[in-house]
Amino acid sequence: MMERTIDSIFASSLLKSRPEDGHKGTFGHALIIAGQYGMAGASVLAARACLRSGAGKVTVCCPQKNNDILQISVPEVILRHDTSTTHFSQPIDISAYDAIAIGPGIGTSAETVQALHEQLLVIKNSAKRCPLVMDADALNIISQNPSWAADIPDGTIITPHKGEQKRLRDAGINLKRFILVDKGHPTIVYSPFGGEEGETSFLCPYGNSGMATAGSGDVLTGVIVGLLAQGYEPREAALLGVTLHALAGDAATTALGTHSVIASDITEHLPQAFDRLKNENENENF
Repeated sequence: MMERTIDSIFASSLLKSRPEDGHKGTFGHALIIAGQYGMAGASVLAARACLRSGAGKVTVCCPQKNNDILQISVPEVILRHDTSTTHFSQPIDISAYDAIAIGPGIGTSAETVQALHEQLLVIKNSAKRCPLVMDADALNIISQNPSWAADIPDGTIITPHKGEQKRLRDAGINLKRFILVDKGHPTIVYSPFGGEEGETSFLCPYGNSGMATAGSGDVLTGVIVGLLAQGYEPREAALLGVTLHALAGDAATTALGTHSVIASDITEHLPQAFDRLKNENENENF
């Protein structure tokens, strides 16, 4: 396996220019399935990060009881209410969306477990290519139902923390079918789709212990799906998303200290992360 480092110069080379005459349709429509009742924060964090990453439109699938929280916390998002008042219970037609994230805070109720499988089949059988990010409870459900891993499209981005990754491996799931974001410090992206490089691991040298806080992973999921919605290929979205997330975490820690950073601070410092990469790009092309 080839090993590389995702430094800011490399990451800046992945950053697409943003056309001046673009409109919200130009920058894609992301669907986020997240947040059972009592975990609305997961969908709030992912949705805000998705918007901050540049997605033109964001729809959140939410249980009905989360309506007021989302409408007030993230007025920019579109809400698609589940038929359930408390959890994800029905698969969604994906024809209107350019990328999907599923998992943060969805829980593992029996209806949600079945709805996840049905959603994977919808994505797998769709004539429309719709890249996918899976995180948190979506991965926990798969580890309990390992035969369903065959229904996850190749090249899906999965973002497990160490415990979730162990559960997937213990279930015998072949993680090399996916782009694996191994969250931690450092975060490492494993990609079996590296072109001429073949299977490659990419180490992110940025980030800090201040980012070890609840919700940080939801922010990362939101950033990555926002990049996918804008047309980034999955490997590039994973590499760029991890770098932006880490640089934003470093900026937040510089401002607030390692003890005081919370997940939403990472989202609020994404503009500084983008600026750093844009400046690197301009310097390289000077």
